[in-house]
This record gives sequence, structure tokens and C-alpha cells, in this order.
Amino acid sequence: MKKITFLLISILATLSLLLSSCAPASPATSSGSDDLSGTITVSGAFALYPLMAVWSDEFTKLHPNVEFDVSGGGAGKGMTDALSGAVDIGMVSRAVKPEEEAQGAYTIPVVKDAVFGIVSASNPVAKEITAQGIKQETLRKIFITGEIKTWGEVVGKPEITDAIHVYTRSDSAGAADIWAQFLGGKVQADIQGVGVNADPGLLDTVVKDPLGIGYNNLGFAFDLSSGKQANGALVVPIDADADGKASETELLDTLAKATLAVANGTYPSPPGRVENLVTKGKPSGLTQAFIQWILSDGQQFVDKAGYVQLTADALAKSVEKVK
Repeated sequence: MKKITFLLISILATLSLLLSSCAPASPATSSGSDDLSGTITVSGAFALYPLMAVWSDEFTKLHPNVEFDVSGGGAGKGMTDALSGAVDIGMVSRAVKPEEEAQGAYTIPVVKDAVFGIVSASNPVAKEITAQGIKQETLRKIFITGEIKTWGEVVGKPEITDAIHVYTRSDSAGAADIWAQFLGGKVQADIQGVGVNADPGLLDTVVKDPLGIGYNNLGFAFDLSSGKQANGALVVPIDADADGKASETELLDTLAKATLAVANGTYPSPPGRVENLVTKGKPSGLTQAFIQWILSDGQQFVDKAGYVQLTADALAKSVEKVK
């Protein structure tokens, strides 16, 4: 009898191990009557990375048994990872394509931000850029057609012959798509320039090159701690009315001014844009609970992190999508 009992226990133990090995890596289990546990994996757009870091930290404070694995890599990586099941959530800072939806991409808009042109604060015509701004057409001829090649041409001083060094993103980036669309292109490949990986890399490269120009997402163009422009960078005022002067509404030299301009529409869209979370099919379990929190209590951290909330109607539509 003892031998039979021992054998039965051994079989049950083996079955238990086999079942546990087949369980999902990120279970949506509960450690208590109203608590959550498990791991949520996230990858994708650098544009959303700073805010996702805040959201994941705050959610863990409420649910200590929930862990996060959050990484950047660009919007393209976020989409690929989400569709392949490599992560629970992809951060995608561009519109989702029909072919991606056909593969199961489920899109939840969560917040709004924008892309800004960046030059080094050491640029030889920094004062002129600050005073005049740069026209959209001029930016198009720098980034898209390559017709404008010197900084003297940008500010109307032909005697200045310093060459413009154009930088763009080398990784698949929503910011690059949006910047291209703003300047009359369609996709990232329409932008000329030397490719640099990721938001931090592009910012660092431009800051260190007095003749450089590039573009960055809101959370990198500005320092979230000080509320000022990123150290060593000058956010390019866009001379929207083409009058040769950077007006007060065009000179976005602080985070507060920039977020207000994106919110009220005085900064155009594009390069203003909606940031999305993408899952493979409609989210459920722990992933669903986290996204529902983002769209409710998590919205209190949006402004603090230097982003812009969706309109009430847009937010309500996103809430409806994850019910």
C-alpha cells in the first residue's frame, strides 16, 4: 500500500511539473482577492519609453507582485515584437498599417506628443535661428531634397558657408515617419542624412556637432527634470507663417510651452502625433488590467512626464476598446 501511495504521489508531482512548464510566461494570476501578479513585457518606440517607465513603476507600487520588462528599440521593433508574441505590448509611435492589422495588431491610442527639429546650441547661426525660426519649406529642402546645403542659406546670410550636417534615425522609427510626413515625404526613407540609432544617440550626435541638424521626440528634445531644452540642444522654432520671425507661439524653448502648443494645436500635426500601444489581438488578463489602468488612473502621470493627454472623446474610445 505504501508503495502504491508513493507511486501515486510521484505521478502527481510529475504531472504538476509538466503542467507548470506549459503555463504562459506572463500569467495573469491573483495573489489576493484584488491583487495582480505576473510579468508584463513591453518594447518599442523611444517616444513612449520615458512615460512607460513611469507607468510601470507606478503600477508596481500598487501591485508589488507585478514585474515589468521594458525596452526601447524603435516603433518597428515594438510592432514586430508584439505581432510575433515576443512581448505583451508594443509601443508604436505612428499609425498602424492595414497589413499589420491583418496580422492581428490591436491598437490602443494612449497619449499625444510631437517631434521637434534639433540643432546644437553651438551652431554658428544659433542666434539667427532663435530670432527667425526656420520655415517648413526650408526644412523640406534640408531633409528631403537636399537643395539647401549651408547654414548661410538657412538664415539669409550667403557669406556664411558652413555646411549643414543632416542626421536621421537608422532604426525603424515612428518619429522619422512623422518628420518625413511633416516635410512633404511619406516614410522614413524619404529623409536624407547620416543614420544614427535611437533618440538618445541622435540627440547626442547633434549636440556634439555645431553644424548638425536632426529631430527628436518631445521627451528627448526637452529635459523633463528642468523643463528646459535638452542640455546642449536648441529646439528649432518653426516659422509657420513664413514671416521671417519666430513669434512667441513659435519659440518653444521650454517643456511647458511645447506641451501647451501640442495640446492646443498651435504646433502642427504632423509632427504632432498620437502614441499607441499595440497587442496581438484584444488584450486580456494582466495586460488588459494594466492598459485599463493607463487609460484611467495612469493619466495623472501624463502631464508630469512631459506628454499631452488625449481629448476626452479620444480617451473614451480607447477605454471602450479594452473593455
